[in-house]
Amino acid sequence: MNRPSLLIIPTYNEAANIQTLIGRIRSLSLPLEILVVDDNSPDGTGVLVRDLAKNNLGLHLLSRQNKDGLASAYIAGFDWGLRRSFGAFVEMDADLSHDPRDLGRILGELELYDVVVGSRYMTGGSIEGWSYLRRGISRAGNVYSKLVLSLPFSDLTGGFNGWNRRTLEQIDIYSIRSRGYAFQVELKWRAFQAGLKVQEIPICFRERHEGRSKMSSDIFWEAALRVLEMRFVKAPFSPTFRHESRA
Repeated sequence: MNRPSLLIIPTYNEAANIQTLIGRIRSLSLPLEILVVDDNSPDGTGVLVRDLAKNNLGLHLLSRQNKDGLASAYIAGFDWGLRRSFGAFVEMDADLSHDPRDLGRILGELELYDVVVGSRYMTGGSIEGWSYLRRGISRAGNVYSKLVLSLPFSDLTGGFNGWNRRTLEQIDIYSIRSRGYAFQVELKWRAFQAGLKVQEIPICFRERHEGRSKMSSDIFWEAALRVLEMRFVKAPFSPTFRHESRA
């Protein structure tokens, strides 16, 4: 890709993990910049990132005043990158559940595909550190979303994904209504509806290293209801961009 790539990491109270994560990413010497989108973390995550950025070229901080959810943070990060020269975007959790060593594979596949999905549930993918109950809930959420929306992907709720610039422009991210984990489903649903080329790659997902999960019953039910709503509407697309399918 001629344009640089941007890794977007939303944070809220991730001070215990973010420095380690950034260090691991930088040790790989990948051709990408990092944007941390912090929602005014009480634990000082934003302050820590701002200090790190002083001596870390290509590390950026987008500070937001309020905790406004995962979807809003990613849209803000995508918007930040689209207003600049970035040509590829990768989503990644801040809690060390995603392995930075997979970033190179995602960036490589984005040379050929419009979307790259890091999948826990395809052959070669795995989850470490989760209870059987949590695995079951996650599996059920993916099966439910796949059946309701008739999507062919194995991991709809996962958040380790890559997008090229033209894809984000075309699927009109600014009109996305989902919040929480339904956001990841809606992004993939819109890409599928637009006929874009999606590639899944196996990843190992590990339980967070420090801190607490942001999952709640409200997030779960919002995702379930939003997926059902998507079933009966057509995905909107930006009229400015026209997709040309690739053989």
